[in-house]
Amino acid sequence: MILGDENEVLIFTFARLGRDSVDDENEVLIFTFARLGRDSVDDENEVLIFTFARLGRARPMIILAVETSCDDTCITILKSKINGDNFEILSNIVSPQVKIHAKYGGVFPSLAKREHQKNLPIVLRKALRVAKNPKIDVIAVTVGPGLEPCLWAGINFAKELAEKMNLPIIPVNHIEAHILVNLIDRDSTSLKLKNFPAICLVVSGGHTQLILMKGIGKYRILGETRDDAAGECFDKVARVLGLGYPGGPVVASEAAKYNIQNTEYKIHLPRPMISTKDYDFSFSGLKTAVLYLVKNLKSEKKLTKKKVQEICFESQQSIIDVLIKKTMKAAKDYKAKTIILGGGVTANEELKRQLKQKIEKEIPRTKYLVPGTEYCTDNAVMAAITALSHLIVKTKNWKKIIANANLRIDELRP
Repeated sequence: MILGDENEVLIFTFARLGRDSVDDENEVLIFTFARLGRDSVDDENEVLIFTFARLGRARPMIILAVETSCDDTCITILKSKINGDNFEILSNIVSPQVKIHAKYGGVFPSLAKREHQKNLPIVLRKALRVAKNPKIDVIAVTVGPGLEPCLWAGINFAKELAEKMNLPIIPVNHIEAHILVNLIDRDSTSLKLKNFPAICLVVSGGHTQLILMKGIGKYRILGETRDDAAGECFDKVARVLGLGYPGGPVVASEAAKYNIQNTEYKIHLPRPMISTKDYDFSFSGLKTAVLYLVKNLKSEKKLTKKKVQEICFESQQSIIDVLIKKTMKAAKDYKAKTIILGGGVTANEELKRQLKQKIEKEIPRTKYLVPGTEYCTDNAVMAAITALSHLIVKTKNWKKIIANANLRIDELRP
């Protein structure tokens, strides 16, 4: 319990009703429903959560978050006041599977699921040990979007914990989590929920979306990829060049070695849909262009190390040019006060640097939020932050929670 005495829930309600007692225990629920602006609650824990928030109790909420949407097994334990102030990340454990999937050139869902099932108990023990075994108050778990077998591994594990510990579960939208992790103020360790509307660019191996954000839980997808995601394109370029998996980091590394000033032949690759009036993306054409270019260079025996670096440089720049052009267009069209980056591809230093330069030059009053490097790729901190952001708003009966591989952010809650 967060309250020192469970009777404080009743005492608080009596005081607000101007009474010494209530005739019917249901009055506690009725009062809470009214204050929440609802006819009912989905979970009795909302009565407690609401009361804790109104009393501003000293002992913080402890959230245990589980993230298994792809191939990283992640558990975080976060301590915070109900309102999100003065939170502390007690532990953040990530068990990657990159080496296991590298030989396949991508994530094998069934294999990833088995690894999650094997790793989750180990990661949990380590997370609890690092956090010094705090008393957990609520569990958060990613329910989508993602690879469905992987999502189920985390959901089932969270349900087992919830049953054993008699705790509620807060389901988390993975895309929203990539956005909300940016709301960590690294100076004061609190959530700063302001500067809206915001344009959110979420770029990962499975998603490339531009999202209009008018507040926490208020989203509208403006545009998205019509085929390959940007991260998927990076992976395929790397595969064609024989550079290994994952493609994003290795393509960026090779691109950094390329010196555009000292080349005899400049490669030009397409910037798909860069001039269209919508906010959609397409990267399949770029992937195909690289494929045929590499085939021709191989047949002419001209695919040198320098050419590989040049192809990486131009492929990366093509992706960055399109992402920046569309993001800036959306920011100007919707008069955004903030531009937010999220997703694994935001670890790309050139993307972050060039977008920052563009914002400073063209819309300098716009705030620019980028996650710390450790929070770009999948982690459970972002799931915990998202759960914290929705703690008072809504919780659900964990028995009803299911995986949704195609969950969209504009569906709001899972």
